[in-house]
Amino acid sequence: MSAGRASAAANPRRSAWRRSEARAGFLLVAPGLAVLVVFFFLPILAALALSFTDFDIYAVGDPSTARVVGLSNYARLLRDPVFWISLKNTFFFVLVGGPLTVGVALGTALLLNAKGVRLPGLFRTVYFAPVVTTVVAVATVWRFLYHPRFGLLNHVLGFVGIPAVDWLGDPRWAMPAIVLMAVWKNYGASMIVFVAGLKAIPESLYEAAVLDGAGAWRRFRAITVPLLAPTFLFVGLTTTIGYFQLFAEPYVMSGGDGGPVNSTLSVALFMYKQGFRWWNMGKAAAIAFVLFAVILAATLVQARLQRGRET
Repeated sequence: MSAGRASAAANPRRSAWRRSEARAGFLLVAPGLAVLVVFFFLPILAALALSFTDFDIYAVGDPSTARVVGLSNYARLLRDPVFWISLKNTFFFVLVGGPLTVGVALGTALLLNAKGVRLPGLFRTVYFAPVVTTVVAVATVWRFLYHPRFGLLNHVLGFVGIPAVDWLGDPRWAMPAIVLMAVWKNYGASMIVFVAGLKAIPESLYEAAVLDGAGAWRRFRAITVPLLAPTFLFVGLTTTIGYFQLFAEPYVMSGGDGGPVNSTLSVALFMYKQGFRWWNMGKAAAIAFVLFAVILAATLVQARLQRGRET
């Protein structure tokens, strides 16, 4: 009986202690939650509400002039041929630039992780430097490299007998030129992640494979690729999400117009032009949520495919 009464008396104390612990935990995370609500969730809700209005430059001075138009912004957007051009350019950038970035990053990581490489830390720093360099500085240098008459790239092509290319003035080559620059600038971040993933693979697995007579390609296919599956998923998702938000590269390289002939116009740049050049804020908000839906769908598909390969 005494043990039962002691247990019953301990239960209220334990419950009170848990409630006080929960209150203390909530108070600790409350500032962070408040920042998320004020600067993340509320702006998203405001943008979603804005996408159902015809908010424009006139409504900036007098918000009462904005009207609720429902899904009209989305309907007009889907009928806009320029939007489909920007979406096609964005998909080209993601589907070409994404795999190239991952491939170059993986190849560089394998070279840095190889035995006998001297000063690997120095090379990692050099390869990572473009990631932390501003896009404006990088784009300025690459504009000189792409110059149709004096650019280094055309001099190299002329040396092997290939005629000069107007990289940023020819609609056929403008987007590939931006892809090339973006791969060079961004692969360093993925390289660091791949290096960390390669360091986590036990060396004993490779030693056992060598004793079994497996060659370099066989070891790469049977050991490196399967054990890097989580790393591939992370790098693939982050690269895809980042590349769908293509904005700075075409903005700087094309002078903010997405030219020539909209050949470098991305969805994010189209959204910027609608919202901050033509002040169609309602339509710009609708573009933002369409882009969000595209990114979400691409992310889910990529994650599903990766899980299927792992299974």
